[in-house]
Amino acid sequence: MSPEPSPSQDAGQHQVPAPARAVRRSLFLHSGLRRRPQEMLRAMLSQVDADTPPNGPDGPVAVLERRIASLLGKEGALFFPSGTMAQQVTLRIHADRRGHRAFAAHPQSHLEVWEHRGYAVVHGLRCHPVGDRHRLMGLEDLTAIGEPLAAVLWELPQRDIGGLLPEWADLVAQTSAMRERGAAIHLDGARLWEAQTYYARPFAEIAGLFDTAYVSLYKGLQGTGGAVLAGPSDLLAEARVWRRRLGGDVYDAWPLALAALHGLDTHLPRLPAYRDHALAIAAAITADGVARVVPDPPQTPLFHVHLPMGPAAAEQAAEALLADTGVELFGRTRSAPDPDRCSFEVTVGENAMAFTPEEVVSLLHQLVEHAT
Repeated sequence: MSPEPSPSQDAGQHQVPAPARAVRRSLFLHSGLRRRPQEMLRAMLSQVDADTPPNGPDGPVAVLERRIASLLGKEGALFFPSGTMAQQVTLRIHADRRGHRAFAAHPQSHLEVWEHRGYAVVHGLRCHPVGDRHRLMGLEDLTAIGEPLAAVLWELPQRDIGGLLPEWADLVAQTSAMRERGAAIHLDGARLWEAQTYYARPFAEIAGLFDTAYVSLYKGLQGTGGAVLAGPSDLLAEARVWRRRLGGDVYDAWPLALAALHGLDTHLPRLPAYRDHALAIAAAITADGVARVVPDPPQTPLFHVHLPMGPAAAEQAAEALLADTGVELFGRTRSAPDPDRCSFEVTVGENAMAFTPEEVVSLLHQLVEHAT
């Protein structure tokens, strides 16, 4: 299962071609280095004993659902094979219940950029993009919406603009204002685990601002795939029907659940350390001046590195760097309005923890040299 959807030209993303040389080290969170089947299977086996059933109320999926429902302070939770399916189903239910087909979200929300507008093609929904695509949506943007909405979606953090988060008071004001207008309040919490390191509040307090919340099982938790939707029991019962309609009932989903349970035990407690290391790497890059980081400083373990070269030059330089050093610096580049600039995403996990800030700066200098 691929850790990300295939990039599209509309998204301004550029996939780096598969290099001829083997990767020995990687800054990239979803590098294959730590995702080899044998290593992933060892992690899964650490969660089971000889009596663990594959399914049923004591099976890994049910255990995971209960654990996440408790962590987020929700009545229940429901496993989905992907966040794409989970979120589209959730918005569909909110729309059907309210009799409105429009929902609001940031112009660079995951649903708009990465999912081929499945919400429209499959469910007949309309996205009302809110605010400027290069900054966070604000209360003034939301209150200016003139049409009735089924739901409003907040992606925390907003991945495609560098992992930005609204300040807590702003988030409370925004969710409260839109709830007063009758819209459902939904959290795209694919990276909620990372966002919590900035807000420094319990997960249940953050999720408590929202009627429904989705979390990813493979990003910050570094599992093998899957997602969980948390919310009221009656909505989850309806979501279960939609999951069946869309082919999302995976009978033996226990491997995905086991990997996620391992992530909750091992990676979730380390996320504050991941954020601290992201801050240190970003500070070193800024102090050196070889590239720029956005945001500066990062709010979460995720940030973007903006390079003084175009995407094609960066990709060719990355291949040369890999050939020279065995180091994979990124998974893909992101284009910019300036054709002579581009950026790439850093999400600090176990891969990036193996690099000192000084090493990252040195690698960026080598990347620039290869591009000239």
